[in-house]
Amino acid sequence: MDHRLRRRTVAARLDELGVDALLVTSLVNTRYLTGFTGSNGQLLIGDDLELFLTDGRYTTSSRREVDGIERFTAERSYRQAVVDRCTTASVTRLGIEAGAMTVAEHRDLDEALGDAVTVIGLDGVVERERRVKDDDERELLRRAQAATDAAFAGILDRFAVGISERWVARELEHLMIEAGADGLAFDPIVAFGENAAEPHHEPNHRMLEEGDVIKMDLGALVEGYHADMTRTIAFGQPAAELRKIHDVVRQAQQAAIDAVRPGQTGIEVDAAARSVIVEAGYGDRFVHGLGHGVGLEIHEGPWLGTTRDDVLPEGSVVTVEPGVYVEGIGGVRIEDMVEVTSDGCEVIGVSTRDMIEL
Repeated sequence: MDHRLRRRTVAARLDELGVDALLVTSLVNTRYLTGFTGSNGQLLIGDDLELFLTDGRYTTSSRREVDGIERFTAERSYRQAVVDRCTTASVTRLGIEAGAMTVAEHRDLDEALGDAVTVIGLDGVVERERRVKDDDERELLRRAQAATDAAFAGILDRFAVGISERWVARELEHLMIEAGADGLAFDPIVAFGENAAEPHHEPNHRMLEEGDVIKMDLGALVEGYHADMTRTIAFGQPAAELRKIHDVVRQAQQAAIDAVRPGQTGIEVDAAARSVIVEAGYGDRFVHGLGHGVGLEIHEGPWLGTTRDDVLPEGSVVTVEPGVYVEGIGGVRIEDMVEVTSDGCEVIGVSTRDMIEL
């Protein structure tokens, strides 16, 4: 990954943003721009200015991970180093990541900089660049998805009456790691029967029974990149309405996948799926947005939903995950990551989206 190119791309936008330099304090954005994986790292970046800051715990590891940039180890806070560098680089307007800095941190930095530097809050500067994935990022996402597919395939022959949701969640974690994942992209959602009516159900001790639907939302993590997939299957014969709902959700997801292409907005793609569900009479049961970008974070831009006017760029990777949830009966969600290509999109992953009856 060309971290220097990424930094130069961000620095080239600073004039239009009205600042001389940008202080990156989001760990995810710092990683994107430098490769640093530790828990304390900041980046000061300007036209002719690049300074990485960390503390003594990461002096050695940052030397290995952060190439081609000056590194500074602060004994306590990074603030004084930022003040000193802003002075020597004649920075008078310093941008900060408004969404990544607390009010207290902003106050302390503003006081440390004094009247010589104006601090300006900015939104989404680095996040905008992260929306388009490069070849290395797409490969890591595919590796994460491959481990997720393997876990889904491996769990299918382990279902039996009496196992719990929590047991399945633990098994999925083990299977993903065995398939090459570094860990979990998020804690798996496993919901049996009526619990599947909760979009983000937390696995509990509910035991599997004949006739239950099983909703599983899972994802593997590989070198910082996340996968995200949901499948809803049946243990035995599902209720007729749940079989119907699965068909509706499957059709809705395909309609959205067919609508994904560069230039489409999140609202337009969401509408393609939502119209299928509304026509089937379940419009009020689709209670969340259609999807989101995936990368160094499990939820990032661009977003797909009824109020999301994000434009999908070529090279972005987003989820398509319609769902229908009926309290007391259960629910169905089907989710896949797709890569936006020049003429549409490509589904990442190989797991079947048809209803599996075990």
